[in-house]
Amino acid sequence: MPNRAVVFVSEAVGDLTMAHLSKIMADAERFNRTAGVTGVTLFDGQRFLAYMEGPPDGLDVAFSRAAGATSHSSLIEIARGRVGQRRLPYWPMRCIPLSPPELVQLVRADWTSFLQRGGDQVAPATAMEMLVALVEPFAEAA
Repeated sequence: MPNRAVVFVSEAVGDLTMAHLSKIMADAERFNRTAGVTGVTLFDGQRFLAYMEGPPDGLDVAFSRAAGATSHSSLIEIARGRVGQRRLPYWPMRCIPLSPPELVQLVRADWTSFLQRGGDQVAPATAMEMLVALVEPFAEAA
């Protein structure tokens, strides 16, 4: 069965400390490992963009769990669909900081079919290409 993916944005609730965020991410990592889900959460200090991928049943449970978390609100699902092979197989979950303009640019990018083209492209980068470019340096450093 092909892997599926979901990407969503949300707003942090209250004054989210780094210690609390680390605890949330560690908990998500443990849960996602059991569910067979990999992913990344990008955080600009106020907003989250989360991308998760994995088998449909594991992804559904992981997404439902994330959607019900009290650490964020105003969740908006940007895209959901089939991805075939994993695009971000590095971690069950990892939080990566980024600037507010980078997050906005990623949210506004084209998430259609989680498209990731190959080679040199003249057209603007797709959302998946932008996400991979942001995440890969952290994977290489690990």
